[in-house]
Amino acid sequence: MTVRQTSNVTRLFLAAVVITLGAYWAGARWGQRQPVRVAAVQRTSSTTNGLAATNLAARDAALTDEEAINVRVYRQVSPAVANILTKATEYDFFMDPVPVEGAGSGFVIDEKGYILTNFHVVQEAQSIEVVLGDQSRYPAKFIGADQRNDVALVKIEPKGKHLVALTLGDSTALQVGQKVLAIGNPFGFQSTLTTGVVSALGRTVQTSQTTFIDEAIQTDAAINRGNSGGPLINSRGEVIGINSAIYTPSGTTAGIGFAIPINSARRIAHDLITDGRVHQAFLGVQTMSVGGQLAEALDLPAQEGLLVEAATKGGPAAVAGVRGGDRVVRAGMQPKSSQPFRSQHPAESQTTGRRYHANHLPRRQKNGIACKTR
Repeated sequence: MTVRQTSNVTRLFLAAVVITLGAYWAGARWGQRQPVRVAAVQRTSSTTNGLAATNLAARDAALTDEEAINVRVYRQVSPAVANILTKATEYDFFMDPVPVEGAGSGFVIDEKGYILTNFHVVQEAQSIEVVLGDQSRYPAKFIGADQRNDVALVKIEPKGKHLVALTLGDSTALQVGQKVLAIGNPFGFQSTLTTGVVSALGRTVQTSQTTFIDEAIQTDAAINRGNSGGPLINSRGEVIGINSAIYTPSGTTAGIGFAIPINSARRIAHDLITDGRVHQAFLGVQTMSVGGQLAEALDLPAQEGLLVEAATKGGPAAVAGVRGGDRVVRAGMQPKSSQPFRSQHPAESQTTGRRYHANHLPRRQKNGIACKTR
């Protein structure tokens, strides 16, 4: 390469560098800007007083019935919905410490300061800060979690301040088509309300190698990153689920979200508050569902049931006489069909120590099986 050619290449390179730097400067100077900090702006007392009484009543009177429900529930619930901020330390390729910040949602369940959220929101967090709806900030203590169900409990010290706590409803009373509302902090936008319906019930959702959400509530209410741990609420303002996961091919909401039923979360919170650990019941069987053509091929007198693949030696089911090859057609008062018991996994819907009956074929025996704790 001649001296002249080298000079031309150098000039082209320098020109490219100048153009790139100029484009970057122009974009930074006039390009679209993203918000540096997202937070709710508190109303001043004068503004609040001005909107109170007559003006507020007049605005409420202009609402439709549907809008009135949304407004009422939001006013009732939003003060107790928390923005949960976490800090942790990770290590890069060269083993240098790298600070990592995370965010999610949660909600106050009693006036003592207990807050329910998802386990993955606070997992491995070295410090946790809670921001409530009125923008008050509190350091939070990690109390405990049930990783399998993706439920965690943290606590703040209100220091004499009255906390608004949410009422926990009954997730077993839900029906498909019922109106639900989700409040959380998607992408850092605090106290965001979205609405939808219960799209399906009884889903089993696996969100990681060790996390299964049993009896999950499916909803089309918009749930995005940052909504995790926030409450799913019915039209009476009662919490019926904890928003936990979404199905999405793009990374944003696609109208398929899943919530942990509040009855499971209530049991977990009670165990953590009273005993400091989660009591898990297990039956000690591994099963697969049978029905339709398979039931006919096995010559079952029942249309659906569970085929026992294995019974854990010394487990409650084995002690009661259940063994591999048995077919369970009823557990308690509920026919068993598409929801198999998982080997070594807790029977989430069963009460620890409770004895219930299972009808199984071909012996048609009715055995009492007592759930044990793990």
